Amino acid sequence: MGFSKFLLAICFLGLTLIHVSLAQNSHFSFVDAHNVARAKVGVGLMEWNNTLAAYALNYANTKKQNCELEHSQGPYGENIAEGSGDFSGVEAVKLWVDEKPNYDHNSNKCIGGECLHYTQVVWRDSVRVGCARVECDNGGVFIICSYDPPGNYYGERPY
Repeated sequence: MGFSKFLLAICFLGLTLIHVSLAQNSHFSFVDAHNVARAKVGVGLMEWNNTLAAYALNYANTKKQNCELEHSQGPYGENIAEGSGDFSGVEAVKLWVDEKPNYDHNSNKCIGGECLHYTQVVWRDSVRVGCARVECDNGGVFIICSYDPPGNYYGERPY
């Protein structure tokens, strides 16, 4: 009787961990991670868009062989990231948002490092997002978010 309760507890714990992992890759998690960063600078909310998500997934699937970080050169704004193991959508958005200290709003320039991933996340005119995550054949993880309308226009401020 004790062993079956132990086994049940292990199964429950495993399902809980799987649920948490999947939740960090759900479209709700992608959108929430974007909207937290946008709220901090007073920019309106993003909403999930299935057309953008389908575009992102189609492109991500072309990167399954090696997880190569190349932009799609498509019609949308775009952020991409590569990780390994359980690298999640939430972690990818965090990487992009962590560039915030490199963005100087007064000069509207990146200083001390990359900031264009961050500025795309908070671009005021980008109101729709669709993202995808694929596990690559080399053990890596490729994540892409597509934005509409696109952002990062030279000379324009994100917010």
